Amino acid sequence: MSKTLSGLSRRIVEKGLIAQETASELAEKAKEAKISFITQAVTSGAINSKIVALIASEEFGLPLLDLASFDTELIPQDLIGASLIEKHRIIPLFTRGNRLFVGQSDPSHILGIDEVKFSTGMAVEAIVVEEDKLAVTLDKIVNASDNSLEEAFGDLDGTLDEVDLEDPEAKAKEQETDVTPGDDAPIVRFVNKMLLDAVRIGASDIHFEPYEKRYRIRYRTDGVLKEVSQPPINLAGKIAARLKVMSQMDISERRIPQDGRIKMKISKNKAIDFRVNTLPTLWGEKIVLRILDPSSAKLGIDALGYEEDQKQLYLEALSNPQGMILVTGPTGSGKTVSLYTGLNILNVEGTNISTAEDPVEINLEGINQVNVNNKVGLDFASALRSFLRQDPDVVMVGEIRDLETAQIAIKAAQTGHLVLSTLHTNSAAETLTRLANMGVPAFNIATSVSLIIAQRLARRLCSSCKTPAEIPPETLQEEGFTEEQISHGDFFSPVGCPHCNGGYKGRVGIYEVVKVTDAVSRIIMSGGNSIEISDAARREGFANLRTSALKKVAMGTTSLEEANRVTMD
Repeated sequence: MSKTLSGLSRRIVEKGLIAQETASELAEKAKEAKISFITQAVTSGAINSKIVALIASEEFGLPLLDLASFDTELIPQDLIGASLIEKHRIIPLFTRGNRLFVGQSDPSHILGIDEVKFSTGMAVEAIVVEEDKLAVTLDKIVNASDNSLEEAFGDLDGTLDEVDLEDPEAKAKEQETDVTPGDDAPIVRFVNKMLLDAVRIGASDIHFEPYEKRYRIRYRTDGVLKEVSQPPINLAGKIAARLKVMSQMDISERRIPQDGRIKMKISKNKAIDFRVNTLPTLWGEKIVLRILDPSSAKLGIDALGYEEDQKQLYLEALSNPQGMILVTGPTGSGKTVSLYTGLNILNVEGTNISTAEDPVEINLEGINQVNVNNKVGLDFASALRSFLRQDPDVVMVGEIRDLETAQIAIKAAQTGHLVLSTLHTNSAAETLTRLANMGVPAFNIATSVSLIIAQRLARRLCSSCKTPAEIPPETLQEEGFTEEQISHGDFFSPVGCPHCNGGYKGRVGIYEVVKVTDAVSRIIMSGGNSIEISDAARREGFANLRTSALKKVAMGTTSLEEANRVTMD
């Protein structure tokens, strides 16, 4: 018998179903076409598909399944890529625990089983199916995948393929990853498009979210999340894998959260950083990208929305050789931009500046930036201790979270260093009482803290479509506006147009800037609470967040609804 015959082909000849010469010819043709003997024999009409399946089942001791009676809608297509399915003519049927059952017409093709094992990380068991019915099912799966890609991504601009990862390590990892261009090119273009569109419209975050029956992508624009796309749910794994490759994460790890970064070069002179975090949820990995535009840190203090007196207080505090400036507010209130703006003002040749951040969001030339890493013991406190041995002039601590960090920062502020940091509190007065609650002595707080900035970000009314608001004077008075503001203010409401997002375009800062004066210091040292400190700040002439927000409303910068949203804590 010819050496080209083995396994199933030999058994078929032995049973007298095909002549030896015919089988040898079929085997040679199958080899040339790079397909299995079974596929060649059935498609050429040399043998009945059902008979081959029965022989294969008997030869290999495997169960036989009739695909005609199997609901193909139940096939878990997201487990195996369409390229792998088409390459090895193998289809996923169902799972039981960590076992994946696959259908194939030629069980001697072990390479396909091995690749599926490697791709899924699951134990794989084969079930014999008839070749002709397998071919029909394969066409359905592959066509459905192509249609899903086309439907989800449409006619994407080919130039999106050219978006480049600036980080050499990210490029190397992308090249090392086994990607089939024909199958994954639309995914690459789609992910690039989502990232570029987010940058173009000024979004701050991108959310990729899998659910049981749908997958959605949302942008946070001007502080508000809005859905922008709903790709097919079976593409969730591919999108997640692409993002993880770009951000240098472990694509095989789906059980624990991961952090990464993407540095995307969008033109010859401009690159955008994305901070990436994955979170395993019930239906897959949710991935959130924070867009870090370095240009936002170089806007200048005049662009941030400080009132003139507030700006002068900040600049005076920055000019002091020592003391502590604290910026406070919830996540997403613009604290980082305020701090970086101050650091840029201080960033001159004769000043040594060091920062400890978790993580470093924006790279600043001329400033020594340190990423804290709690896993190896590099926390804020240890980084701060090290800074003090490096002849610093200015120190920035990403956040004061505990007594140890607070004590070291205060000691630095008392010994000839300017310290900048943040806390998560709602107002300037609460920032001072938070330090006291941590265990910092009142005297140290009063003598080291020089300025507190509490802030929020409010959406700015679109100048193209905002319309005058008809608000009764009685209502304005109840909201807290002064008689002068009611008489001479310009009040507007949002409308919405093609140039904006629901009547708003961009954001403006709302600030409470409080200098720790002698009067405020006395209340701190006497153990006063946040209400007493706040009252003392008002008597000293420092506007609180509500007053600052109402002033922006009276100037026509934002709406009363928006002011209420960001200041009604």
